[in-house]
Amino acid sequence: MLTTLLAPVLAPVLALSLQAPVDLTDPHKKDIAMQLVSSAENSSLDWKAQYGYIEDIDDGRGYTGGIIGFCSGTHDMLQLVELYTERKPGNVLAKYLPALRKVDGSDSHKGLDPNFTKDWKTAAKDAVFQQAQNDERDRVYFDPAVKQAKSDGLRALGQFAYYDAIVMHGPGDDKVSFGGIRKSAMAKAKTPAQGGDETAYLNAFLDARKAAMKAEEAHEDTSRVDTEQRVFLKKGNLDLDPPLTWKVYGDSYTIKK
Repeated sequence: MLTTLLAPVLAPVLALSLQAPVDLTDPHKKDIAMQLVSSAENSSLDWKAQYGYIEDIDDGRGYTGGIIGFCSGTHDMLQLVELYTERKPGNVLAKYLPALRKVDGSDSHKGLDPNFTKDWKTAAKDAVFQQAQNDERDRVYFDPAVKQAKSDGLRALGQFAYYDAIVMHGPGDDKVSFGGIRKSAMAKAKTPAQGGDETAYLNAFLDARKAAMKAEEAHEDTSRVDTEQRVFLKKGNLDLDPPLTWKVYGDSYTIKK
């Protein structure tokens, strides 16, 4: 009788306890991912303040700008400005499209200086440009990374590890791109989808990621792996649940909830 009376009360509690952990597409988890990336890319958790960020960080990729580090030398900045111009013809960056097409694939600023960075910051105040950055981030980086991670049987931490890697290294298949890093990891450990242990596979992936970072002088500081992602992994936080505490480039950060 008591069990019968308690059933309506216990059912929601039981259902809640059986729910699968949320993945990185959950809005709150996605915001955490953006804060983590921003801590490494911009030394700040305020990722929404980075729409107007732009500088040449001397990594051979020309100008790096925006919330995800779109680069004038790696095609994604060109695609971003093309999308912005498609949605808002005559915008302040539209006049740079011919120059962006010419410098694509190089570190050249030809046709961009002296006013491109100033105009970028002006555009960053425009909600249309901000949305274009969000959409290109998702199309080129976030969505493919999370889709592949889920296919590999990875939970939120693994999904983030893939996302952070594709942001820094690009979605290609060579040894220092995301596809090559994943391939190197799979040569050492099976993914959960292949029947492997999730922690063992993620350790292999982070090892491969570090090797790729060390292969490029601009990325030789591996703290976003060593004192961020590896910290979460060692704690067994495969669902990337807050509170989260980590360091990047020696600076400490915390996400409380």
